[in-house]
Amino acid sequence: MPKGTVKAPARVGSMDVLIHAVVGLHIIGIAALLGGFMTQMKAMGKGEARMVPAMLHGALTMLVTGAALYGLDKADGHAPDTFKIGVKLALLVVILGLVYVKRDDEKVEAAAFGTVGALTMANIFIAVLWT
Repeated sequence: MPKGTVKAPARVGSMDVLIHAVVGLHIIGIAALLGGFMTQMKAMGKGEARMVPAMLHGALTMLVTGAALYGLDKADGHAPDTFKIGVKLALLVVILGLVYVKRDDEKVEAAAFGTVGALTMANIFIAVLWT
């Protein structure tokens, strides 16, 4: 670009707005899952942790919004990394399975509860660092 010319601002289309809105909902889902885990960490040390409803709702939100993001990304003409998406989906299915099965238990074993937290953190780091 020649010196002194001003670059026009990038146009933001309706698809971009929709994708960003769904990303926001996806982040709310991960916040609910991780927040629910964090609120029970002290109880986990005592062996009294529970799978709180926020964890289940957050994981389900992540599943729905993740699938929507995949579809929106393809519809926008991009080629999503299907291997990365598959790894993240596999982790989320394990998280959902553990949270769903243990949701009514008064006390959840520390190993099962810790696994949910570790897989949640792994899912976050995969999303951020795997480019």
